[in-house]
Amino acid sequence: MSFAAFTRPGRFHRGNLHTHSNLSDGRLEPGEVCRRYAAMGYDFICLSDHFLPEYGFPISDTRPFRTNRFTTLLGAEVHTGAISHGDPWHILAVGLPLDFTPTAASETGPELAERCAAAGAFVAIVHPEWYGLREEEAATITSAHAIEVYNHTSAQNTARGGGAYMLDALLCRGMSLNAIATDDAHFLVADAEDFDSFGGWVMVKAEANEPDALLDALKSGAFYASQGPEIHDMRLEGTTLDVQCSAAVAVIALGRGSRSVEMIGPAQTAAHLDLTRFAGDWCRLVIIDRAGKLAWSNPFQVADAS
Repeated sequence: MSFAAFTRPGRFHRGNLHTHSNLSDGRLEPGEVCRRYAAMGYDFICLSDHFLPEYGFPISDTRPFRTNRFTTLLGAEVHTGAISHGDPWHILAVGLPLDFTPTAASETGPELAERCAAAGAFVAIVHPEWYGLREEEAATITSAHAIEVYNHTSAQNTARGGGAYMLDALLCRGMSLNAIATDDAHFLVADAEDFDSFGGWVMVKAEANEPDALLDALKSGAFYASQGPEIHDMRLEGTTLDVQCSAAVAVIALGRGSRSVEMIGPAQTAAHLDLTRFAGDWCRLVIIDRAGKLAWSNPFQVADAS
């Protein structure tokens, strides 16, 4: 919960943290997945195949697909046990070692998430709306760094791509979590292969487009999430938030309960928001462009006005 994305040195790198290949239930080979993201102008991806016994617990070694302008992070979508309605846990781990130990049958979701974090991974709670994850269940993943506020595949396939409601609920519990947007692409629709891809990403601030630098920036919260709009800068002076962004029709600060402050208007590229009503509590920013696409800042704390 900080302004690290706008205060630390470096530049923004566009990346997708959640994608699948034919090493699990995707259609394309890992190299082709990497090629497509590089061709679409992405700076990096994490190929996060399902870490399950039926696929041989894969962590795809995407290092051969790195170039001087495109890199990859190693990781997986890990699973274990079951949540209250019977589905297994879905947890994203970005930055796992290739020799990460397979999941034990007795391992719980929180234990698996903690083991991923201890191995050096950036851990995220993924597509909570898609599989009906309950707030009290999500709250047990205390090692998580972030929640998917948008999952493109879940939105396209089932209209259940959201997660901001879960982020807000856990912030109200006092947890410190950030917001990511991802594709979760599988490339299964052969005649419309971008159906579930290139729809949600993170913009990570780092001095180099290299795995260690990107992973450090992710863990430090030096990023924002987007479907299209850009957040160029955010500065908080007292309780006044100054925002610089790409053209937007709405710049909205959101907080606990129904608290919000909005600037609505055509082609806004700057906003000045009075956050007095959020003093002493958390707040986060949402940008909406003319096409209805969103960008999400990470949450931050507003100092007590007194």
